[in-house]
Amino acid sequence: MRIGGFISSVIVAVLVGFSTPAVAAHAPSVGATSAYVVDSSGTVHYSRRQTKRMPVASLVKVMTSYVVLSEARLDDVLRVDATDVKYAARGGAATAGLRAGERLTVRDLLYAMMLPSGADAANVLARHYGPGKTAFVAKMNRTARALGLADTRYTNADGMPTPANGGYSTAVDQVRLAQLALGNSTFRTVVGKTVHKTPKTAVHRAHTWRNTNKLLTRADDVLGVKTGYTNAAGYCLLFAGERQGVEVVGVLLHDQNERRFATAERLLHHAGERIAR
Repeated sequence: MRIGGFISSVIVAVLVGFSTPAVAAHAPSVGATSAYVVDSSGTVHYSRRQTKRMPVASLVKVMTSYVVLSEARLDDVLRVDATDVKYAARGGAATAGLRAGERLTVRDLLYAMMLPSGADAANVLARHYGPGKTAFVAKMNRTARALGLADTRYTNADGMPTPANGGYSTAVDQVRLAQLALGNSTFRTVVGKTVHKTPKTAVHRAHTWRNTNKLLTRADDVLGVKTGYTNAAGYCLLFAGERQGVEVVGVLLHDQNERRFATAERLLHHAGERIAR
């Protein structure tokens, strides 16, 4: 079934304002350069330099997924080209281990992109649904504008450093985008999986993709969403969980590797405590 209309059906959501931050005195220590945590009622539980424009590394792939889900059929079968594999290898990016000539469904390619953060999978999707990568990035930027993400600009579909560090965004914009993306059941399922296995078929090898988001196994009721890293962006984490029946979404930009997961866990706990009052 085509998933068109997804973008247009949720644009209105970004027009809902967020309440003024009221950070409690016992809020956890946050070492990330920028951070923002808000729940589905609009209550802000933590904010720090939340409107600062920064590179967001592979968090870019959230928008890539969002655009693909707006027009793709999950059972569409796409061919992996040598250019997709070389692109990821040449840039030193994380890959899903795809090989030229393999044919995989959009559903599997979304797992390949979002769990191990495969730049090869992102390249396949962008190339097909642009069509062409330049056209696809233009779609990403048009979508950002349509969703009211005024401080977000993309230069590629994967967040790699070239060109221009993959663009820029803010903590506020990333949280808003994640909230909207999580409204799509396919996206929600993909980013919430710790492991996805694709058995061997006549048109592709067997693949096992493991989620780089350690928060999924560190805390209860975690929904996802995405990790990222480049030298310029530092270690990033876009995360979401349910606390007291309320969805909480947050982001940490330019943090340390392990610290981002521990901090996100504490921030979710902090939000849960405040919601329970």
